[in-house]
Amino acid sequence: MTGSVLVYSMGEVIGDGLIKLPFLAGLRAAFPDAKISWCAAKGSTVYAGPLKAVVDGLIDEVITEGPTGAGALDWLPWVKPFGGRTFDLVIDTQENVRRSAVAKRAGRRFVSAAGRGADWPEAVVDRLGVLLAEAAPGARLQPLKLTDPRALEAANALLPFGEIYVGFAPGAGGAEKRWPLANYIALAKLQEAKGRKAVFFFGPDEAQDFATTRSAMPNALFPESGQTKIKGPLLVIALASRLAAAVANDAGPGHMLAAGGAPLVSLQKDRRKAVKFRPAAQPLEVLVAEDYGGDMDALPIDSVAQALETLLA
Repeated sequence: MTGSVLVYSMGEVIGDGLIKLPFLAGLRAAFPDAKISWCAAKGSTVYAGPLKAVVDGLIDEVITEGPTGAGALDWLPWVKPFGGRTFDLVIDTQENVRRSAVAKRAGRRFVSAAGRGADWPEAVVDRLGVLLAEAAPGARLQPLKLTDPRALEAANALLPFGEIYVGFAPGAGGAEKRWPLANYIALAKLQEAKGRKAVFFFGPDEAQDFATTRSAMPNALFPESGQTKIKGPLLVIALASRLAAAVANDAGPGHMLAAGGAPLVSLQKDRRKAVKFRPAAQPLEVLVAEDYGGDMDALPIDSVAQALETLLA
């Protein structure tokens, strides 16, 4: 029996934390009764901050202090990593061999990403999937099943059953990663013409895009607007389970929608990042601007619409 699990990483900023959520959901499903500890060896993870509410029930403990393998002398044999604690299973998600050796000392059973050969997958989600399957044969990445009553209540109130909802997340951290807002609006209007409800997601720094879209699409839904009880990733992930499909740029909202279980059309700028940082959505359609010989505005509306219809079918 596996009563304790340690997941060993160097730490997570928001993008890393979001892309790993389906791994966490799969890990909890594989070990429903285990105490799951998450070590951010460099001392910082969004699982102890912005995503704390999201991982409630998935992670029981976050470790950020003490000898964790990140220190220059932590490899010495008399140093006791993790305060001398041992775990039934250690899953090492980072790839530094020296740090991996430190983490291995704490595990009765050990699975690691370090020292893998040429057949090691390029995509982060595929690497996590391999580690999970090795830790628990048959386990797989999966959408989050939120239990927070506020999240479930919000989903029921904002996107009640009975409609076909199609999500759109036009934002991204950099302008070069954004498909033009006008294209999102045009695509959403096509969905409305088919009797589906367009649902838009905008971040707090996208007030102008939100205003433009609401003016152009008075019948669309903007579930984050006016919300006071629940906001941010927890709300987006909760609402994702109500979407028949969604379209998003290569950015955090796309990974939130994937984590919540929405079939996703992911719009990417270049092929390398499209492979490495592919969202964990199932099913998934990926369109890459580089394949069309230009920047994000080179992605044709018709191609994105066709990919969306494939998911909706």
